[in-house]
Amino acid sequence: MTKNSAKKTAGTATPAEISPDEISGQLSQRVRALRKERGWSLDSLSAACGVSRSMLSQIERGEANPTLAVTVRISQAFGIALGDLVEAPISTSSIEVIRADDRTFHYRSDSECRIRTLSPLHLEKDVEFYEVLLYTGGQLKSAPHFKGTREFLTVEKGKIQLESGEDSTLLGPGDSASYRVDVPHTIINRGRGEAVLFLVVIYQN
Repeated sequence: MTKNSAKKTAGTATPAEISPDEISGQLSQRVRALRKERGWSLDSLSAACGVSRSMLSQIERGEANPTLAVTVRISQAFGIALGDLVEAPISTSSIEVIRADDRTFHYRSDSECRIRTLSPLHLEKDVEFYEVLLYTGGQLKSAPHFKGTREFLTVEKGKIQLESGEDSTLLGPGDSASYRVDVPHTIINRGRGEAVLFLVVIYQN
């Protein structure tokens, strides 16, 4: 072994150092990012690749390791090579950046609100961080999450009404609230203009 071959470049990993779990995690992130980039629902992707919706959901959440045949079907549906779908990242930098103009992380955009994901997609089973823009008169209604799940909300701009189960309160700029979301919950813009919120979802382990 030569001196140069014995050295490793800082922040990189060789293929032998990449574990199956890392490859699986990369695949789940890639499938979800590509789907959202195209504006597809899980049902749309399922119809395009012939893989069940439930299986696709498990793959995106890192709860299932698809067979080679299933992975090939998904890559064909996206029109990309298999290697582009499953290739593990070489960089091992501890810094993960989400750019402001990256529409892959635009979780929802309609007449009521715009929601942008601010946390890496692979963290979604532990914590989720969102920027929420509620338009005038807009509201965000949500069904109950898993038991024990809570949300932490901070109002950056505007006036909102927060409802959690049978409880309700009004919040203004700079106010923060913590509340249950294993019950029906709603965020309503009660101001005259747009409201800007930052929302963190914490799941009980």
